[in-house]
Amino acid sequence: MFEKEQKIAEQFDPSERTVVFPGGCLDMLRNCPDGVFGLVVTSPPYNIGKEYEKRLKLDSYLAQQAEVIRECVRCLSPRGSVCWQVGNYVDDGAIIPLDTILYPIFTSLGLRMRNRIIWHFEHGLHCSKRFSGRYETIVWFTKSDEYVFDLDPVRVPQKYPGKKYFKGPNAGKYSCNPLGKNPGDLWVIPNVKSNHVEKTEHPCQFPVELIERLVLSMTKKDDWVFDPFLGSGTTVVAAVRHGRRGAGAEVVPKYVNLARERIEAELAGTLRTRPMHKPVYDPVEAGNSLTIAPWTAKTDAAQMVLLEKQRKRERYATR
Repeated sequence: MFEKEQKIAEQFDPSERTVVFPGGCLDMLRNCPDGVFGLVVTSPPYNIGKEYEKRLKLDSYLAQQAEVIRECVRCLSPRGSVCWQVGNYVDDGAIIPLDTILYPIFTSLGLRMRNRIIWHFEHGLHCSKRFSGRYETIVWFTKSDEYVFDLDPVRVPQKYPGKKYFKGPNAGKYSCNPLGKNPGDLWVIPNVKSNHVEKTEHPCQFPVELIERLVLSMTKKDDWVFDPFLGSGTTVVAAVRHGRRGAGAEVVPKYVNLARERIEAELAGTLRTRPMHKPVYDPVEAGNSLTIAPWTAKTDAAQMVLLEKQRKRERYATR
């Protein structure tokens, strides 16, 4: 972690360590040298009419995104990566997956797609005329075939750590990597909703642990991590937490202030976040009484309370 007194600069300079640019990302990018960023990661506006975005026709939106992506690629290191986290554009009830229509923009700039990562979460808007959306995607592109990637810092626990080879030259030896397994391209990470420890006033905040996984696997110490749509500052928080340099641009003044506050808290070691690799909350395992549907019970309310007390006693008695 960096020194607490480290300042947060407003203008990008390669000699800085942390930058929050109060303005449009294109204005910032035009002053950035070629090949300076090790990782560009962002969750851009989805063009769905949030308070911080002006809803555009889809063609105009794509043209706007293309301009930003083009500048990001110019500033990307030859061994660098771009991770664009997006959801769906909704047009009169029909969805258009934004990653599919952004894909040609990235490939036209010579980038190579390495993964289409599915981020799955449990909470969100409940739909009545289609199945509720419970995932977004992270499209990962690299500038060349020689790119930074380190799997070890983001490995997850093995499901069967005691498993051994049962035949062949390695029979009897453990078959699992002792450091853990590859997390795969389906990531189950809770999204930031009202009861999340990281929740702020920003309406579309993504969790720090999501970006930590990208930062740790795709950059090295002191590499620059850049977010063109910084929002609440999550990307820079994840970067500085792991000894990287972090920079971002944000046009909304209240979110600029919010990002600075969160980054300053991280530098001071006081920012509360959900830890990486923490298991997803299981309400049944946790003994939450709200998992019992009252309309399925055959007893009256008083009996239900008594039954719950009895279940809790039995549960704790077995521990």
